[in-house]
Amino acid sequence: MRPCLPVLFAIIAAAPLAAQQRHNTTAPINVDAARIELQDRADRAVFSGSVVLRQAEMTLNAARVTVAYTGEAIGGNPQISRVDASGGVTVRRPSQTARSQYAIYDLNRRLITMLGGVTLQQGANNVNGSRLTINLDTGRAVIDGSGVGGSAGAPGGTATTRGGRVTGTFSVPQRN
Repeated sequence: MRPCLPVLFAIIAAAPLAAQQRHNTTAPINVDAARIELQDRADRAVFSGSVVLRQAEMTLNAARVTVAYTGEAIGGNPQISRVDASGGVTVRRPSQTARSQYAIYDLNRRLITMLGGVTLQQGANNVNGSRLTINLDTGRAVIDGSGVGGSAGAPGGTATTRGGRVTGTFSVPQRN
């Protein structure tokens, strides 16, 4: 039996994801890793070994992180433009955790794209798919199956990817 779509949309609209909080993309990025390799001619740094990257209230963990920066320094400091992460990637934001095999953080566009076995968790809500895109300006989080789009986020629900689609089960708030 298919749920009534207006009711499902009302549930989703009533409980927006924590991803809808605006992230400070201009905050400094702090990195902690076992090893760093600077590749100045390529304008990048490669961090490996249980990498922890922090920016404002967001934390990214991965086995390997490549930070691309512009060769043009502003105030004497190179400017980071992109972060690529691989190997058990976890991105934590207030009340929300996303996991995947790969992630790309485009600082110029303020987008995080996560690929490969994506899981997005907020409280009791779990959504799975193949690709997650988080817009850090608008807070909009979109999770896709294989080329099929959909928005994630409803209270007390679980969603799984089946046949290239994102499907979900959502709980209904208790009523007296």
